[in-house]
This record gives sequence, C-alpha cells and structure tokens, in this order.
Amino acid sequence: MTRKTVHKAYFIKRSFGDWVFTLLNGAFFTLFTLLCTFPIYYLFINTISDNRLVQAGLINFFPVGIHFENYISLLGVSELINAAGISVARTVIGTLLMVLASAFVGYLVTQQKMLGRKVIYRFIIITMYFNAGLIPWFLNIMMLGLTNNFLGYIIPAIVAPFNIILVKTYIESLPKELEESAFIDGAGYFTVFRSIILPLCKPILATIAVFGAVGHWNSFVDSIILMGAEPRLYTLQHRLFMYLNMATNLGNLMETTGAIREQDLAAALNGRIISLTVSMVSIVPILMVYPFMQRFFQKGLMLGAVKG
Repeated sequence: MTRKTVHKAYFIKRSFGDWVFTLLNGAFFTLFTLLCTFPIYYLFINTISDNRLVQAGLINFFPVGIHFENYISLLGVSELINAAGISVARTVIGTLLMVLASAFVGYLVTQQKMLGRKVIYRFIIITMYFNAGLIPWFLNIMMLGLTNNFLGYIIPAIVAPFNIILVKTYIESLPKELEESAFIDGAGYFTVFRSIILPLCKPILATIAVFGAVGHWNSFVDSIILMGAEPRLYTLQHRLFMYLNMATNLGNLMETTGAIREQDLAAALNGRIISLTVSMVSIVPILMVYPFMQRFFQKGLMLGAVKG
C-alpha cells in the first residue's frame, strides 16, 4: 500500500449518519466520564473549602476560601496515622501472600500427577457458593485466636477461590512444552514454578493483585467485628466509619431537638470535615496504583477467562 493510498484511507467520505453517531457517542462518553469523576472532584473541593460553608452544604461546583489546613491537621491525629499504617501493612502483606498462594495453588491443580487434584479443586470452588454464615465464621476465627490480632486481617484472605480459578485457567493456556523441557533437563516442580510459571504469569498475577489490594484497602467490616477490643488495630476505613457515624448522629440530634451545646456543634462540624478529608486521602492510593496496573489488569483478565 502506497503512502498516497494510506493518506486517502484517513479521509474516506462519511455519511451524515456516521457523523451523528460519532457526535452522540462522544457526547455520551464525555458525560459518563464527568459523572464518574465528579464525586471525587466534589469531595476534594469540600476538603479545601471554608469549613463552615461545607457544613452548610454551600460548596457544590467550585471551592470557596481555599485552604489545606484539614490535610495538615490530619498529621496531628495519632489514631489516624496509626490506622493508615495498619491499612497499608494489611494491604501489602495480605495482597502479597494472597498472590503467592493463588499462584502456587493454581499451579498445583493443573498438574495431572497430583493426587486428588480434581477433588481439591472442586472443594475450592464450592467455597465460592456455600458458606456457614457470619456467626459461625466469627466463632471459627475466635477459636483460632485471630480476634484482636493483626493476623485476623491476613490469614482468612490468603486463599481466594476466584483468584485461584483465574490463575489455573491462565496457566493452562501456556504451552505445555515449556514445563516438559524443564522436567527433561532435571528441574523439579518448585524450580519450574519459580523460574518458568511465575515470570509468565505476571499479567494474571497483576490482575489478582489489584483485586486483593482494593479489597484489603476498602475492607472495614472485619475490623469492626474482629478488632473491637484493640483500637490500635483499627483500619483507616474503620476510623472513617466512626467519624461518619459521629457526624451523622450529632446532625440528627440537632435536627430533632433544635438545641445542642457549642462543643457538640464543634464536634459535629469537626467529624464531618475529618470524614470528608479522610475519605479523600483513602482513595488516593487506589487512584495512584490502578493506572499503572491497568494494562496488566486488562490482559490478565482476558487471558485468564478464555477457558473455564
């Protein structure tokens, strides 16, 4: 194809319907993008605007009285710094162990020589659809000594059936000749897993890492249930939940009674502002990590879902 032909291909005459479709399509996705990004923008402008105007609900589209004292003040709240540290540690350690466990178990259940392979794999799948419920789960965690214990965040989430299925399917799509040639050269299963399978599984492992990291970072129910006697183990999301409840309860009290002490009013104002600021801070790590993982995420999810 000559350069002239390629040049003409870019300027093929389009019909009126094509132009209408292109304009409507662009308008729709532009509007959809704005709808998706506006909540984050709204949250941000409320954290940097005058606190009294925020409390009155007067900040909607543009910030007023811009300041960054809310973010600076968070640095002085020791319980928030500690909660952020717990959330980061939980996310990093929990995601790493979950990825390694999913990769290793996913590799094992692809080995034809593994005794009871199909039975073990089916038991893993069954846990996706059937569970004993919240109370038996809590009793089991309590008997294992994981309540009021940091390991209560980590151990129950190490084995993730859905992630194991994705890894298994991805490994089965790899050429079997790679493993066979390694076995012929004298390599063992662990060597094959470490030197061949893990490097080739980067896309699917990045995919499940995104799943795991987002799940660990956003989770707060297990913190509420398991860490009731250990406030130092509260996660950032748990603290945010507490601030939201405080602001909501005091706000309801103001509406129902019409009278509230000045210190309670200040607490309600402070609770709302802190909850907004902590919310903004808590979504920043995900916004920073996801764009770098997106290309692996898309590739891994598509390749890992080809076969069942």
